[in-house]
Amino acid sequence: MRVLVTFLLMAVLPSGAYAQYPWGYIPYNPGYRAYPPGYAPYHPPSSGTPSSLAQDMLAAHNAVRVRAGVPPLVWSAALAAVAQQWANNLIATNSFYHRPDNRYGENLYSISGGAASPADVVAAWAAEARGYDVRSNTCAGVCGHYTQLVWRATKTVGCGVATDPEREVWVCDYDPPGNIIGYRPY
Repeated sequence: MRVLVTFLLMAVLPSGAYAQYPWGYIPYNPGYRAYPPGYAPYHPPSSGTPSSLAQDMLAAHNAVRVRAGVPPLVWSAALAAVAQQWANNLIATNSFYHRPDNRYGENLYSISGGAASPADVVAAWAAEARGYDVRSNTCAGVCGHYTQLVWRATKTVGCGVATDPEREVWVCDYDPPGNIIGYRPY
């Protein structure tokens, strides 16, 4: 069944852009920290005001949340640092999977051969809303990125993006985390 769903999703999703799926993860190796030759991790500026990326990502998140009738999120520089570190790690290790034992909620996005804007990234996650049935609180396909995005109890978000010549990886972390089994997002 998972293979069939994977092939169906591959046929539906745009080439080169996909969200994280809960199967087929590669093993996590916490000791591996080497960056490819010529590449270094991105470290966002540490000013007191949110960067343009932060402002744009927060605005995109909150636009989706308003449509769902849930309170807006607040940007967290601490969560952004955690997300940035994980995005750097995914680029450095040429991998794409959720941080193991993460205490935060997390959404991932990757695109190959191009670049995405914060609006593009959040729109990809928000598009999963069509697979979410509010009445039964179930998903037809993948909708966990959407439900995390609109999880009512979530208060803060922080995101990071890392690139190499072939791809771009986006990570957003959420606190408190959503997608708690048995509970509804809103």
